[in-house]
Amino acid sequence: QVQLVESGGGLVQPGGSLRLSCAASRSIRSISAMGWYRQAPGKQRDLVARITSGGVTTYADSVKGRFTISRDSKNTVYLQMNHLKPEDTAVYYCNVHTYFDHNYWGQGTQVTVSS
Repeated sequence: QVQLVESGGGLVQPGGSLRLSCAASRSIRSISAMGWYRQAPGKQRDLVARITSGGVTTYADSVKGRFTISRDSKNTVYLQMNHLKPEDTAVYYCNVHTYFDHNYWGQGTQVTVSS
């Protein structure tokens, strides 16, 4: 059973930065895309950023210019979050999508932006 392990969440002041990481417990075959989603209390889970196997990135409008998604050769995916705002507060989930149309999800990591 593949597990996605996230790290890097926490409490940060407005304007601050955090870097989230997500690594799989073992190799995942045929990855088509990796991404980050977030879910605030009482709201649905929404896409934050996504990177395809070809390196194409997609961002939610609310984070463009502030967040950067990347991945390394071991298929660890990162989310660099700068200029954080209180409205970025949410549980952030890592996602891996395969060409077999299977989705893997991490357990979530809390990001709280507050003074």
